[in-house]
This record gives sequence, structure tokens and C-alpha cells, in this order.
Amino acid sequence: MHAAGAGRLVRTALGEPALVNRLKSASNIDVIAAGKAAGPMLNAFVDAAGRPLRTIAGIGPVRPDSLPARADWYDSGHPIPDARSVNAARRALDIAAASARDDLLVVLLSGGASALMALPAEGITLEDKQETVRLLLRGGATIDELNAVRKHLSAIKGGRLAAATAAPVVTLVISDVVGDDLSVIGSGPTMPDPSTFAAALDVLDRRGGRAGFPHGVVSWLERGQRGEVPETPKPDDRRMKRSVARIIGGRMTAVNGAADAARSRGYDVHVIDTPIVGEAREAVRMFADDVRRAAADLKRPACVVGAGETTVHVTGTGLGGRNQEFALAMLSVLAGLTRPALPGGEAVGSAAFGSIGTDGIDGPTDAAGAIIDSTTAQRAAAQRLDPAHFLNNNDSYHFFSALDDLVRTGPTGTNVGDVQVALIA
Repeated sequence: MHAAGAGRLVRTALGEPALVNRLKSASNIDVIAAGKAAGPMLNAFVDAAGRPLRTIAGIGPVRPDSLPARADWYDSGHPIPDARSVNAARRALDIAAASARDDLLVVLLSGGASALMALPAEGITLEDKQETVRLLLRGGATIDELNAVRKHLSAIKGGRLAAATAAPVVTLVISDVVGDDLSVIGSGPTMPDPSTFAAALDVLDRRGGRAGFPHGVVSWLERGQRGEVPETPKPDDRRMKRSVARIIGGRMTAVNGAADAARSRGYDVHVIDTPIVGEAREAVRMFADDVRRAAADLKRPACVVGAGETTVHVTGTGLGGRNQEFALAMLSVLAGLTRPALPGGEAVGSAAFGSIGTDGIDGPTDAAGAIIDSTTAQRAAAQRLDPAHFLNNNDSYHFFSALDDLVRTGPTGTNVGDVQVALIA
């Protein structure tokens, strides 16, 4: 994950003259880092800022081993927000409100900030918001859908953090979202929000129906749709004119780093530019087709690498994450890759595949993802493990745990989505 290292990306961004000048000209600088990469981003920013900072605050799932002097750190809940998430969000709003017109508010944002910095809107309980997020995650909601709802249940998301300050706002973003939509990453706390209350209600309708969600949530969103409560700040809101943001790293940062590493080890490399998205067990077929087509033109050994963010519609009672489910579903198409299936194609032969979350955390597990290879099916059969049974029960974790094929990196301190890799012998 060196290429997508959060500290490295921040230091590179702070080498740009325009940002250096903004830091120099501000009377005071307040910095808030929120997300899975908050610790490394905060450390790098303080080291490279070149001047004293008035307020230094970090919000993340686990306190880093080291922090800058005078930094305040707020452990918070992820992927389901908790009371710590509420406390962290209130502190962020307090910092924003204390910044004056000639100051500068810097926000260092990375994936996971939506849950880590959560403050329910008036009249909505934390429990209602937690249950809504759980239902949407189980229903396979996309990140765009999830955040459209989150922003309209929040007092900090969807531009409300930027709206709370009189100071100019600069946001440096490490993106875990396909397409790098600034209004979606971390639910866009400093960005104008193009989504609406009506769009949030549409998500509930598509993901199980309003009747299945907490009454307070549905009532609030319906009030918003009727215009009884204010919308999130939109692009023409004057408060948003003083807020700027920049993507400093994303999924292709990790892909290019993986491709460079593979080339350095003698692999002929093909990069899949198109994001790998959709239901995990369906996305594997498109990935397999890309691998088969690329194999026809690559020398051996070969590497095919892509990235994106899939979803899982949970219907079983097992344990896993989208990367582990992707790898398990890939096992069913592996045999097909050993035979030509397309005009001009060729057999892939011996191969290994991996799907890894760059943050080191895949779903509610201690694994980053999993790998399969040409021996996986045989080893599973020897242990009487039926891949189809585990896939139908969404229990990829226990399948790969039994085979010792889980990838455990621990939290990596960055988050740029998921990376899928095929190695062909």
C-alpha cells in the first residue's frame, strides 16, 4: 500500500505552491482529520505545514500509535456509528464554529468518515440512524445510496460542516468512492449536496420499503420532502463558495502502485481501467472475462489488476465482506478460465486471484480479503467444504479461514477502495 500511503499523499499535496500560500496567509489554522486514514494524514499535515496550528483534531476507528503534540483524538464507531461518533461530530462542529473569516479550516477526509463523524438531525435518535444504516448495508445499498440517506439524517454531513464556519475551508481527500464524487466521499461534510430528501426516500423504497425502516427516520425524510425542514446546502449556497476540495489519492493510485510492483517482479501487466462494481458474485464474471481477454496478449508470467467497490446483498447468516465474497464467487468461474471461451482467447491455466480492501478491513471481520488459486477447489473438497453452500450463506470468512486463505494485513492507515489481482503462471 506504499503508493496509496496516506501520509505520502498529504506530503505531496502540501508541496504545491497554491496550498502553501493559503497556509501562510491565514491568521490561524484549524485542522480536522476524519476517516480510516485520519492518523497518518494528521501526522503528515502537521509535519509539513511549516507553521504552528491552533487546533489539531483527529477522528478515527483506532487511536494511532503516535500523534502530533497538542492533538486531540476521538475514537469513533465504524461501520455503524455510535455515541463516540456523535461526540466526535459535535467537536468538529465546535471547531468549525470557532474559526473566523481570516482563519483557515483544513479538513483531511478519508473513507469511513460517514460513520465516524455522525450527528443525527433533530428528532432522530442515534438508535434509529444505526438501524437504518444496518438495513441499508444488509440490503446491498451502494455507497451513493447509503450516503444520500445519511446526509439527510445528519446535522454535519452534506455540506453542513462547511456551512457552520465563517472561515474558508480546504479539504484534502483520499477517495474510496468509484468516480471520486466529492459530495459522496465521507458523505461530503464540506461539499454542496446535489441529492435531496426525495432521493433519500427513493433509496428506502428500493432497499426494502419504507415500512421496514424506523418510523422517526421515515417521518423526518417525508417532512423534508414536503419542505418542512431545510434541505442540505446546494451548489448555489453562498456558504459553499468559500469551500474547496481536492482529491489527493484514489483507486487508481493503488492500481498503479500494484502494477509497478508487479512489473518490478517480472510480470507482464494489464490494467483494467473500468471500475469493478456491482453485486460481488456477478462482478466476478466481468472480471474473469477481462482476465481471459488480457491473457491472450500477455507474456508469462502475467498480472491483471483492477479496482472498484462491489456490494453484497446479504441473505444468509454467515460472516464475510465484499472482498471475501468476490474471491469465493470467483472460485466458480475459475475452471472456465482454463479453457478458451472467446474467439481468439486462450486457456489461462495455473492462476491465483485475490480481492483485497486497501484499508485492511473487509466487512465486520479481521481480514482484508482472500485469495484463491488452482488448488483451492481440491483443498476445499478434501475438507468437505462446499463453496456453493458457503456462498449462499454469505459465509466466505469461515470458508477461507478453514483453508488459511484469508489475507490479514491489519488496518493499513489508508483507504482507496478494493483491489482485484490475477496472477497467471
